[in-house]
Amino acid sequence: MKKTVLIALLIPFFTFAQANKLFRKAMRTTDLTERIDLLSQAIVEDSQHLDAYFQRALARDQMGDFSAAILDYTKVIFFEPGADSYYNRGNSKYKLMDFMGAKEDYAQALVLDPQFIEARYSLASAKYELKDYEEAIKDLNIVIKLLPEYEGAYRLRGFAYAALDKSLEALRDFSLVILLKPTSDAYFNRGVSYLDINYYQQANDDFSTALKIDKDNSLVYFFKGNSHFLLGEYDQAFLDFNTALGFDTLDYDAVIGLALTYYKTGNLENSKLQFEKAKRILGASSQNKKGIEVFDNTYWFVNQYYVFNENYEKLSRL
Repeated sequence: MKKTVLIALLIPFFTFAQANKLFRKAMRTTDLTERIDLLSQAIVEDSQHLDAYFQRALARDQMGDFSAAILDYTKVIFFEPGADSYYNRGNSKYKLMDFMGAKEDYAQALVLDPQFIEARYSLASAKYELKDYEEAIKDLNIVIKLLPEYEGAYRLRGFAYAALDKSLEALRDFSLVILLKPTSDAYFNRGVSYLDINYYQQANDDFSTALKIDKDNSLVYFFKGNSHFLLGEYDQAFLDFNTALGFDTLDYDAVIGLALTYYKTGNLENSKLQFEKAKRILGASSQNKKGIEVFDNTYWFVNQYYVFNENYEKLSRL
């Protein structure tokens, strides 16, 4: 009778030891598929091996299986709610574009660890995606106070200010990004801010610098062409709009730019051709729209409405 009891007591010990052996083996492999398989075996041996669930969630997230990762994080949180688990589950939800769910998890991570700066930044990112720009800025202010040299926080705050039409504040933040990390994208973002306040030459200078750093930054060419057009430098505008189309032949904004530029230079035949081409490209997404509304999702309509509206009727009569 005593031997039976002893054996019964040893079974949980051996099960636990086997689960840990599988866990350690899983953590030594760099093959994520193998790691997930080993962690799954460890969980079969010990259904409450929370480290195995957590590491399997991380591996599943890396593999792009975000829904499965969320299930594993939820298991960990049920038994042992921690800031890391909420934060990582929020990341998986964010990747699935469940921004509300991500926001709630990041907020809970901060309840458990108010100094969790990555969670604070991620919370701001989720709020930004939810168009809660004012609240995103509040969180980013905290991040910047704690990490004043983190350019990513200034960049996101700049985007939030731009979304609120606070162009000068956005310009200030994008300038700080350039001081901290002068990349092609950093100059591009500031150039767009200059365009928003009609500082066309400064915008053009930033776009030129962006292309010196990375000549393959395709998005810059359209905006550089736009700044040349607004400066009345039509030959340069032609070059940039055509370069933009070399990267994307369906770039309707660049096509509209060519139509406007041809019109300004008196080449009415090519202006009409480009204007009709833009309407054809936009046709699939504007079936129930008429007149100028066909262009309501274009850069020209949204950001340069007065320039576009002034020329729309002229182009339509060609």
